[in-house]
Amino acid sequence: MARILYSDQGTSPFQRLLGHNPQILAAWNELESTFYSGVLDNELKEQVRRTLAVCNGCEYDVRLQGAPVVERKNKRLALAVDFARMVAGNHLNIRDSVFEVMKNVFTDAEIAELCAFIFFTNATQKFGATLQLTAEKD
Repeated sequence: MARILYSDQGTSPFQRLLGHNPQILAAWNELESTFYSGVLDNELKEQVRRTLAVCNGCEYDVRLQGAPVVERKNKRLALAVDFARMVAGNHLNIRDSVFEVMKNVFTDAEIAELCAFIFFTNATQKFGATLQLTAEKD
């Protein structure tokens, strides 16, 4: 059971928790939509999101979408998922050498989008995990 009551705003359980503040919900949804029209492939972002869900203890995302499926032969996907794990572990401990490797595979615009997506997803999942959002409606 979630730690606070659901609002009547939003369509998903996550949105109904955030919906206590309709302006924030609207802006959050708009930003989320913007990420899925960015320069990075949506499947890459989906696997990064799934990876972060496991790292962040976000039961809601893990139960709805499952664990990440990473094809190690896909260098971009594998690197993005590994980077997400590093950020989830300790974002202040990432060495310059990691970014040098990433620059061999991603453009600066892609790296910026990946970082923004990771931190937005972290915020989303930590919000849900902190409020004990579950995949089942309370």
